[in-house]
Amino acid sequence: MANHKVLVVEDDHALAEVLEYNLKQAEYNVLVARDGRQGLKQVDEWKPELILLDLMLPLIDGTELCRRVRARSDTGNPLILMLTAKAEESDQVLGLSLGADDYVMKPFSVKVLLQRVAALFRRNESRQEENISITSQGVAVDRRRHQATAGTERLNLTHSEFRLLDVLVRQPGRAFTRSELIDAVLGDDSLVMERTIDVHIRSLRAKLGEYACLIETVRGVGYRFAEP
Repeated sequence: MANHKVLVVEDDHALAEVLEYNLKQAEYNVLVARDGRQGLKQVDEWKPELILLDLMLPLIDGTELCRRVRARSDTGNPLILMLTAKAEESDQVLGLSLGADDYVMKPFSVKVLLQRVAALFRRNESRQEENISITSQGVAVDRRRHQATAGTERLNLTHSEFRLLDVLVRQPGRAFTRSELIDAVLGDDSLVMERTIDVHIRSLRAKLGEYACLIETVRGVGYRFAEP
């Protein structure tokens, strides 16, 4: 885990200091931004590997910052772990639909948060180490390059969308339950709702364009990638 670059975007000074201290103790390189505008500037200049992103921020809020980071190709596509005191289900779904990789409710245990950060890095690295690519019916997924294409068009996918497509494409015809997809895509240590997968599927289908029909809904079960 040493030397991973983590950007903390948090306007609560006391909490930001606690997070900075504990992340540095865990041997991460840490930078802190106090508002969304400063956070976006640090994303551009510092290229963090993971962003701990508060939802309620001055100047630019967390959801808008997340949207901007995911919309641009020059940010390095960092992992995003959202921090928020808002408990409504719609806020969690919105954050994940905009490209967040995980979601933690305040108040939280710093120890648990560090475990979630480490788990995100582990899953990301394990997938990058697997030099495996696959193509099915015009849709290609390359784990080594972390790239996906539909036809000749490269897809601009979030980490979660990429993992979801990778899981589905590798087993065409298999019906996955939403719970199975949550475990495969977000990890079994992520406490999210099954509805989250529906949000990711909608976004993924939109990006697949004419290939969207390859992701089929299995009523009462979940989703599958169409058999050739």
